[in-house]
Amino acid sequence: MVNGDVLNKLRRFCAYQERCHEEVRTKLLSLKIYGEDLEEVMQALIEEDFLNEERFARTYAGGKFRMKKWGRQKITRELQLRKISAYCIRKAMEEIPEDDYNKTLIQQLDAAMQKYTGDPFVVRSKAAGYLIAKGYEHDAVWELIRKKYPHKKSI
Repeated sequence: MVNGDVLNKLRRFCAYQERCHEEVRTKLLSLKIYGEDLEEVMQALIEEDFLNEERFARTYAGGKFRMKKWGRQKITRELQLRKISAYCIRKAMEEIPEDDYNKTLIQQLDAAMQKYTGDPFVVRSKAAGYLIAKGYEHDAVWELIRKKYPHKKSI
């Protein structure tokens, strides 16, 4: 049987911000709670709705997109690293409206193109690399670059 102090500590831990199961499990292990006791605390937190994987995934995806301007691929990768289920990841992607995603990609591209100077080919490549590293889809990035910043051929 787990003592009430541990459960209360974990309730506060989960109430402070959304947590995934993996974070809570790691916290319990750091508190030297193992086996049956660990599973008992996890179950109590889930039943009391302090711990909800889908809610965590939705909050995480929406926040990273709005605040850090991450693309879907990076958000998905980060959720997978936290051992979030494919179902919850699909639900999380619903938090990113297609129109907002496309507008953000355009804004991020324009900002990246302003950031770099020099040969237009190099600027386009650096901007593309930056956006792809932020998690935007390779094909979408290059399609937008070709459309907004076409390569001018010299005669």
